[in-house]
Amino acid sequence: MQTILVIDDDDSLQDTISVMLEQEGFRVAAALDGKEGYEKALTLKPDLMIVDLRLPGMNGVEICKQLRAGGVQTPIVILSAIGEEVDKVLLLEIGADDYVVKPFGRRELLARIRAVLRRSSPDAHAVLRFGEVEVDLERRHVTREKNEVKMAPAEYNLLVYFLQNPDRALTRDMILNSVWGYEAYPNTRTVDAHVVKLRQKLEEDSSNPRHFITVHGVGYRFLP
Repeated sequence: MQTILVIDDDDSLQDTISVMLEQEGFRVAAALDGKEGYEKALTLKPDLMIVDLRLPGMNGVEICKQLRAGGVQTPIVILSAIGEEVDKVLLLEIGADDYVVKPFGRRELLARIRAVLRRSSPDAHAVLRFGEVEVDLERRHVTREKNEVKMAPAEYNLLVYFLQNPDRALTRDMILNSVWGYEAYPNTRTVDAHVVKLRQKLEEDSSNPRHFITVHGVGYRFLP
């Protein structure tokens, strides 16, 4: 289970984010000021941090600078309020991996978190295999029986999400939030249609799938 550290001095927002993350299967740690958050980042070694830009004790920029100067590479997503003067280039230069402007939607924040975790995963440069299929994550290249498989971006992103969540029952809403995010507003039929395409391209027998399994009443399960 991955741990996310939430550093925000707004009690209500911190609670909302924490509950949302726990519902998505993350372990959550929290801090209400910058210094406490910085210390927890060093001791807990979370998989990702969500850091408010304006914090008492130590602001989000200073937390980024201090952690990166100390060689800590924990992914950081910065939260900033609408109307705040945010130099987006500066945030990325000091080591933030992404930023989200408040107020934000649940799906937006989850999509950003999932994307940052994917990029920072130890498997990000690996070649993953199942059956006769190989997926080169760094090159975004898929082959089946050594032959290249052409995939649309959404098909590839769905495939990677399945690969990163093996043998786990995934609801259609979980898949939508993680793969499509908040911008496209697709519906659950979009998931079904793309799973059909993955089966057609990657299963030996798409009518009797061995890897992309339907979990009736829930969604799908990927079996490597």
